[in-house]
Amino acid sequence: MGKTRKEISLLILQELYKEKENLKKQFLETKNSIGYFYIDDILPKKLALEIHANFPATEETVKRKSLKEFKFTAFQMDRYDALLEEVIYAFQDEKIIQFIAEICDLEKIYGDEFLYAGGLSLMKKDNFLNPHLDNSHDKDRNRWRVLNLLYYVTPDWAFENGGNLEIWPNGLDNKPITIQSKFNRLVVMTTHQKSWHSVSKVEKNATRCCVSNYYFSNEPLLVSDKFHVTTFRGRSSEKVKDIILQVDNKLRSGLRKVFKKGIRKNPHQYKK
Repeated sequence: MGKTRKEISLLILQELYKEKENLKKQFLETKNSIGYFYIDDILPKKLALEIHANFPATEETVKRKSLKEFKFTAFQMDRYDALLEEVIYAFQDEKIIQFIAEICDLEKIYGDEFLYAGGLSLMKKDNFLNPHLDNSHDKDRNRWRVLNLLYYVTPDWAFENGGNLEIWPNGLDNKPITIQSKFNRLVVMTTHQKSWHSVSKVEKNATRCCVSNYYFSNEPLLVSDKFHVTTFRGRSSEKVKDIILQVDNKLRSGLRKVFKKGIRKNPHQYKK
């Protein structure tokens, strides 16, 4: 039998404790814009390789292709190897949530059993994710989305392969900070009204695999935060696309003012 979420969470917690002061330092240095920290080798290499080996093929996932993004997602976890569900929910262990809350100086945050917009993400050659703001709330619009956890598991994933996380603390007219989607690396970043982020186009004929979780709070991170749908923009080189995406953002935002919980339920959630 493979490792349970409890066993995996203890391994994660052990590494987080080892790097506690460094993680606090990373976050403190960035918290006034888009706060983030990352930690390498968060799980034993053998286990990280096993997680990667059990990722589904893209044919078994949901393809998302538009002007905004091109990627594959998986969130109905009972369709896949049990280890994948265990590792996702290991990151939602209460002790890990409390530890990360302390690092980020947050009073009380919560995991998400429904994996709303979370789960697994796979990106192949030419896949991308345009600059965007995450939806501000959970699926029922009761809590604010405050943290994004990204755990990368593709072995030997080099920077030049693309598919790297980009964050834009100085706005979309300036260069982003690029964080490599390095094997066995966990990245934690804040999500709020100004936390623009993206994923660079995958340049290699391979698949970049990521385990994704979100944490929520009863209060927004910024006093200025207001409800917003997932909001996409074009890059500085994509003038026409940017105009189209801004129109799309306004239309979807207008609909949500009328239909508070949307016209239909977002299918990206784990239906147990």
